[in-house]
Amino acid sequence: MTVRQLSEAVVNRIAAGEVVERPASVVKELVENALDAGARRIEVVTDGGGRRLIRISDDGEGMTRADLALAVDRHATSKLADDDLVSIRTLGFRGEALPSIGAAARLAITTRHADEPHAWTIEVDAGVKSEVKPAALGQGTRAEVRDLFYATPARLKFLKSDRTEAEAVREVVRRLAMSRPDVAFTLAGERSPLHFPAALPGTAGRLARLGDVLGADFRANAVEIAAEREEIRIEGFAALPTLTRANSLGQYLFVNDRPVRDKLLIGSVRAAYADYLPRDRHPLVALFVSLPAREVDVNVHPAKAEVRFRNAGLVRALIVHALKTALSREAARAATTGGAATIAAFRTSPRALHTSAGWQRSAVRMREIGGSFAPLRGFAEPAQSAFEVGVPTADLRADLGAGFDSHAPDRSSRQETGGGEGLDHPLGAARAQVHDTYIVAQTRDGLVVVDQHAAHERIVYERLKEAIAKNGVPRQILLIPEIVELDESDVERLVARADELSRYGLVIETFGPGAVALRETPALLGEIDGAGLIRDLAEH
Repeated sequence: MTVRQLSEAVVNRIAAGEVVERPASVVKELVENALDAGARRIEVVTDGGGRRLIRISDDGEGMTRADLALAVDRHATSKLADDDLVSIRTLGFRGEALPSIGAAARLAITTRHADEPHAWTIEVDAGVKSEVKPAALGQGTRAEVRDLFYATPARLKFLKSDRTEAEAVREVVRRLAMSRPDVAFTLAGERSPLHFPAALPGTAGRLARLGDVLGADFRANAVEIAAEREEIRIEGFAALPTLTRANSLGQYLFVNDRPVRDKLLIGSVRAAYADYLPRDRHPLVALFVSLPAREVDVNVHPAKAEVRFRNAGLVRALIVHALKTALSREAARAATTGGAATIAAFRTSPRALHTSAGWQRSAVRMREIGGSFAPLRGFAEPAQSAFEVGVPTADLRADLGAGFDSHAPDRSSRQETGGGEGLDHPLGAARAQVHDTYIVAQTRDGLVVVDQHAAHERIVYERLKEAIAKNGVPRQILLIPEIVELDESDVERLVARADELSRYGLVIETFGPGAVALRETPALLGEIDGAGLIRDLAEH
C-alpha cells in the first residue's frame, strides 16, 4: 500500500466535516468571530434553514486588507498572539472555521478596519480563493455563506428539514445571546424574527436577557446564584423547584462566556436538585462559570462544545454548593406559575372541619372514594379489576387498634374478624386511606399499599382507551379558550399533531407565532391545568 500526501482540497474538506456539521455550526463560528472582534451589534439572516443563505453582519473592529487575505487560509488566526494553547481567552482559536466553510460552500467576506480608507472583500468558492477587492461597507464585517455543502454533496444527505435546521440556528443564537447580554442580537429571514436588545451591565441586565430568552416565567421565579472559591466563580440564576420541565433542555451552562454542554455540569445541577425534584422533572438554570483560562481546556472538541477542567471536582462541588445554598435560602417561596393551585390544595374544606377525627374521618373518606375506584371493574376487562373497594368493618377497626396493644389477641384470630369480601382480588379489598395519598388494602395473606394518584392515572388511561375504541373521547368546550405561550418551534410541533391530539379530546389551534389556544379538553378529566398539560406535551 502506497502512502501519499492528501491534496489541499481534500484536507480542507476533511476539516470542514469536523467543524461544519450543519448550518447552525456555521452561524456559531461566525458569530463567535464577531464577538471576539468586539462587536456590540450582531445581525443574523438565514434562508432555507441556512442551507441557501447565511449572512452575519457586525460592528466589530473589522480587518485590514492583509488580514483578510490571510484569514481564509488554514491555521491562520488572530486569537493566539503568543502561540499559548494553554491560556485561551477568546471563543475561537483553531484557525479552521473560515477555510472550512469556504471549502464546503460559497463564502464572501466584506470588512472594513478603522485604519483602512474603504472596505475590502474576498470570496472563497469550494476552496478556491479570489483576489482581495475594494468594496463599500461601514466599519465592521459582513460574512455571507451561500449554497452550504454544495461542494460536499454527501453532507447534504445528513441535513434535516429547513424548519429543523432553522430551529437549530435559532437555538445557537439564543445561547450566544444569553452569554453576552451586553451585545444586541437580531435573527431574521425565516419565521418570526428574534431581537434581543443590549442589556445594562450587572446582575439586573443578565436577568433581563435571560428573561428575554427563557420567558417571563423564568424571570419571575429565578433565584440568584453566586459562589466563589480558589479563583473559580459561579454566577447566574436558577428557577425555583416548583418551576420545572419534562426535559433538561432548559439548562444552559457557560464557561468563560462560552456555551457548552458538559456532562459534569449537568450532573452537578441534577445533584443539587435531587432533594427537591422527582426524577422525571428537570430544573431551569443558566449558570456562568468563570475561572482562569489556564484552569480549563477548551481545545478538546472540534466544535468547542465541550471543555475539560483541571480541577473538575472543585467546580462540581462549588456548583452544587451554590445551588443548594440559593434553594434553601428561597425554600419558602413558590413559583408564580402554580402558587394559587398549591395554596388551594392546603386549604381545609368546610366538610373536613366538621368531620370527627380518627377512624370516622377515614371511613367517610373511604365512602367518598368508593365511587371513584368502583369503575375499575366496569371500564376495563374483568381480569383487570385490581381490588374491591369497601368500607372497613367495626371488627377491622378494632383489629387495627389492637395492633398497638401488647395484650391483643394473636394475628390469626384478629384476621378472622375482618370482612372477607374482595380479598381474592389482585390487590385485595381497600380498608383504609392514609393522608389522602395511599390506600391500604387487605388480601388473604397480607397487606397491599396503593398510591391512589398513580391508580387514578391508570383509571383515566383505561377510560381513554375504552372511549377511543368505542366512539372517541368525549370533549368539553371551554367557555373562554386558554392561551398558552410557547416557543415557536413548540407551537409548530403541537399544531402538526393537532388531529392526533383531538382524538384524545384535546383541541388546540395556533394563536399567533408563539402561542396556542386550548379550546376543548377531555371531559373525563374534569377541571385540569390546561396550560401545564400543553407545556408538558410540548416538552416531550
